[in-house]
Amino acid sequence: MKNKHIEVKNLSVFYGSFPALRQINLSLPKNQITAIIGPSGCGKTTLLRSFNRLMEGMKGVKISGEIFVDDQNILNNGIDLIRVRRMMGLISQRPSPLPMSIYENVAFGLRIWNRVPRKELDVIVERYLRVTHLWDEVKDRLKEPASLLSIGQQQRLCLARGLAVEPKVILADEPTSALDPVASQNIEDLFRELKQSYTIIFVTHILRQAKRLADNLVFMYMGEAVESGPSEGIFNSPREALTKKYIQGDIS
Repeated sequence: MKNKHIEVKNLSVFYGSFPALRQINLSLPKNQITAIIGPSGCGKTTLLRSFNRLMEGMKGVKISGEIFVDDQNILNNGIDLIRVRRMMGLISQRPSPLPMSIYENVAFGLRIWNRVPRKELDVIVERYLRVTHLWDEVKDRLKEPASLLSIGQQQRLCLARGLAVEPKVILADEPTSALDPVASQNIEDLFRELKQSYTIIFVTHILRQAKRLADNLVFMYMGEAVESGPSEGIFNSPREALTKKYIQGDIS
């Protein structure tokens, strides 16, 4: 694949004896938006969480295979787990602002990882609030608790917090499922802008959203990656009968 950023080789994940993922092989392009689609319980979120090793240490979870990011296997036992998670920022279904001010939410990771001086911190906080189109809405409220923001603003704040530590990849697990249509549109517009600088991988159960937003598509079913590739080709002419059934609504 041209411009490959992430390659998954023979990835399997077991919860006890249950195979959540089975022999996944994928190549995901850089600076594109990849949507992971499929029925509930098919392994979408498990695949997404594998990219930042979020299941590390969970009781009964067994993981095998390889995930290469820029040709480095991030499942290697010797790799720094904190560095992996910093590189692969995660946005969850419901926004999870920290119990502190708007300013401190964005500054949180910078204080831990970079120990940035206050003057420089102010500049970076403003930069990422502008990137997420929040600055004009909150510039006079930076000391207020983040919990006072609307849920859509909170999701953009969480995105700003994640971007501030300079990840390479943005992972998003149904990032608009808790948002109203206007807030959802804001997130989609942001993703279109951000793909110029980041690789974006998101899980969605909304086929219309995947069709609107994704450059690349992965269709999951019963723990397997049935089909992947450019989204236009899969939506218009899927290779696999199972993919066609899902897109047509014959599998829910």
